[in-house]
Amino acid sequence: MQNETLTTKERLAIPAQKMPELSPEVRSKNMGEVAVGYSKEQAITEAKRCLKCKKPGCVSGCPVRIDIPGFISDIAESNFQSAIDKIKETSLLPAVCGRVCPQETQCQKKCVVGISLKDIEKSVAIGRLERFAADWERESGTVKTPHIKPETGKRVAVIGSGPAGLVVAADVRREGHSVTIFEAFHKLGGVMRYGIPEFRLPNSIVDKEIETLKKMGVEFKTNFVVGRTRKLADLLKKDGYNAVFIGTGAGLPLFMGIHGEELNGVFSANEFLTRANLMRAYEKDFADTPIWDGKQVAVLGGGNVAMDAARMAVRLGAEKVRIIYRRTAAEMPARAEEVHHAMEEGVEFCYLQNPSEILGDDAGFVRALKVDRYKLGEPDERGRPRPVKLEGESFELPVDTVLVAIGNSSNPLISQGTPDLKTNKWGNIELSNAETNATSMEHVFAGGDIVLGAATVILAMGEGRRAANGINTELA
Repeated sequence: MQNETLTTKERLAIPAQKMPELSPEVRSKNMGEVAVGYSKEQAITEAKRCLKCKKPGCVSGCPVRIDIPGFISDIAESNFQSAIDKIKETSLLPAVCGRVCPQETQCQKKCVVGISLKDIEKSVAIGRLERFAADWERESGTVKTPHIKPETGKRVAVIGSGPAGLVVAADVRREGHSVTIFEAFHKLGGVMRYGIPEFRLPNSIVDKEIETLKKMGVEFKTNFVVGRTRKLADLLKKDGYNAVFIGTGAGLPLFMGIHGEELNGVFSANEFLTRANLMRAYEKDFADTPIWDGKQVAVLGGGNVAMDAARMAVRLGAEKVRIIYRRTAAEMPARAEEVHHAMEEGVEFCYLQNPSEILGDDAGFVRALKVDRYKLGEPDERGRPRPVKLEGESFELPVDTVLVAIGNSSNPLISQGTPDLKTNKWGNIELSNAETNATSMEHVFAGGDIVLGAATVILAMGEGRRAANGINTELA
């Protein structure tokens, strides 16, 4: 039956297509991608569930405003090239976003199918269809280099090669401006490479997205730390850049400030994941990168970084991995899919618990956590139930490794050396114009986690899109 002839009732009767996955027994022992992607038949069937709303809420829920009904309709009619072309009108990183963005709290949350069926999990799988279109393009060898307008002679510096920086580079380059991306690490991709494990986002996907930028003529300079290798102001005054975008992310890990955090065996989740992801420490027969060989692992926190760290610990051979979270499953900020996958892989979730001390042995190594039990009290200033400690309910939990995943603050390197750049008390850059992402410093724009605090890939991309529009307007 043709897509155009289906009635609303018939569309709602089509069952949601389950994403094929590697079994927990197999994937917990390797770095293979967990979700293996829709087949063509599954993608077409899933796309036919879309009701093609006249006022699509899904688009308003997308930070970069992809034409969601348009590309889904194309998939339903097997017009895969047209589908990916529509996506790329507003999103440079569909293969990335289709894998790691929290669609269930954004576009899919507003899907009328899910609302009609009174189950958000039955919304049209927008993210999975986006991934399908992007993977089809890459595997078919039909990836197109975006059109570049005539050269303007204007130069733009982009600091950071994460999602915000890549979007700015693409949108500014399309207007004909010369773009240079400065990256502190030796490899490109920012948080997409060092923060997200291979089993969720293969590095080869990130490489392909960056390859498109290189074909567009974007220049990349790695091992270049702005604020240390070169001051921000010098890029404008001495190097002749007409505008600068700061997209350095929020990479400074937070710790709890409890006794024992200095012990051997305590790491930020950032360091743990960077060693494993960016430096490929899991390739023990090939990589020289040292990584802690923990057997009894406790991960502190309940976000996506905590899930990534816990699941990576499983793959590195830990015998027991626990996530310690001071609220309940209902308040946990991690994606439901990541929590589900972690549970399938044997991670234990310890709710309403929080450590008050890390205990060490005589040699200075972690031996246990002193854990307090909690109950939920009145809502805090953000509306979440406040954890209340239960007196006399503490216990010791034997562990040899503690991974702290309670959040990040902004790296102060640029702001400390740039007094004209205003930041807030958390170190995030303040914007002088939220519509253009302009900062307090003339010709300097910012976006992504350095402005928002730790957020998501797609929110960072939305920030990058606004900043690019601001830059292009200023340079016009």
